[in-house]
Amino acid sequence: MPDPAVPPTPPVLLTSLLAREDLSLRRIAGPEDAGTVVHWVHTSEMADPYPYLLGGELLLTAGVHIPEAAGPGTYFDDYVSRIVAAGGAALGFGVAPVHDTVPRALVAACETHGLPLLEVPPQTTFSGVARAVWQLMAQSRLAELRRVTEAQQSLASAASRPDPVPSVLRQLAQRLGGWAVLYGAEGAEIAGAGRRPGEGAASALAKLAGVVRPVSEGSGGPPHPTSATDTTAGLHLAAYALGAGRGFVLGVATPQRAPGDHTVVSVAAVLLSLLTGEQQSGTGAARSSALVRLLLGAPPEEVASLLGGERWVVVRARPDGEGAVDAVAASALGAALGSALVDPAGDVVRVLVPADRAPAPLPGWTLGVSAAVAPHDWPAADTQAGRALARARATRTPLLRHAPRPALADLVPPGEAAAHARTLLAPVTAHPALTETLRTWLSLHGSWDRTAVALSVHRNTVRQRITRCATLLETDLEDPDVRMELWFALRHI
Repeated sequence: MPDPAVPPTPPVLLTSLLAREDLSLRRIAGPEDAGTVVHWVHTSEMADPYPYLLGGELLLTAGVHIPEAAGPGTYFDDYVSRIVAAGGAALGFGVAPVHDTVPRALVAACETHGLPLLEVPPQTTFSGVARAVWQLMAQSRLAELRRVTEAQQSLASAASRPDPVPSVLRQLAQRLGGWAVLYGAEGAEIAGAGRRPGEGAASALAKLAGVVRPVSEGSGGPPHPTSATDTTAGLHLAAYALGAGRGFVLGVATPQRAPGDHTVVSVAAVLLSLLTGEQQSGTGAARSSALVRLLLGAPPEEVASLLGGERWVVVRARPDGEGAVDAVAASALGAALGSALVDPAGDVVRVLVPADRAPAPLPGWTLGVSAAVAPHDWPAADTQAGRALARARATRTPLLRHAPRPALADLVPPGEAAAHARTLLAPVTAHPALTETLRTWLSLHGSWDRTAVALSVHRNTVRQRITRCATLLETDLEDPDVRMELWFALRHI
């Protein structure tokens, strides 16, 4: 934690103040440390300013307090040593009207004690120096706020991607210019991003993460801190516990600490807490109760009230990349859609969403959405969502909804339509792959390429299956009347 005496305003580099041409300040003694900063400006003509300094000041004086007989004695040495003891950042000496030049003994004392000494020319007022410091502080604060805002936006965007945890860590490492790592409950590295430090620093960060992670729940003893910092091998290390009692810890290692870094890391920690945490709310208990009742034979409509809605849509989602979706990515998708009823299965995620929460397109995902249905129609809605997802992928549409509408087919009694469909399609219904290929091919107006994309098969496989369907059905699939009749039949099986 910073010294309580340091103000909450951003510090100003002494080099930035010296670079102001309107001030014409000149360093005439002390170390040329590029990292020297000024937290505020204080003017004093006291022979001993120590009681009035808080630390970090640029102390300005015109030398009114200097006795005429000071000379090369101990006066200046005592004066400068007291400023250094109080934590003063630098001393500015105004030339004229009291002194024509900066006393040589003062220059020597500043060199001895390592205190930067600035010559303030006659045309520069002390108030002008103070105003310049406040202006530089305001510019620094604005830059810090802009940086934090941009970081918040990029981290939030990363959290909505199909791989939210790695994406947040990558964005955090990029923003800090260092390394970001997520530790699991046993201290193992789950994911990391950025430039990994040497083994010494990495080991030190892992130990620091252990400081903020309780050894076991309910073990008693003093409470563990939620964050901890250290410095090793020139790197600044920090560890942040994610949530209460979950065991996850965020670690960061950076070559320097810039203003706003703590805020940026805190935002990332909150997002990662949401992504990795388990919901322990009453809503979670209601979902568990609903699941138990379903498993014990209760009808869906009886448990729907526990889940939070009377009408629902099923969303089937697939990430734009390749590979299976992990549980964290699936949970993040559910959070973005406003539901925790998530089922990750391979490369497709199914989400049961209350109908009043209309799903919107999400970056990195392709979505198929069913019509709004009552609980007893969930299985049919799942089928609708699957077909909508297939069409969305085939047409490269981010989100596609199933849109039922009245049609001529509704004039035929459902029983008669189903009987006709079973008879017409009997030669192919024994082969589910042929039936689904025919359905998808017809829905995409006979496009070989789009059907191949929707079914994740080669276009030649599509051609072979459609040819097989035409042979078994003993019909011409190029005939639009035949296609219309088959499409009618496929809707009733």
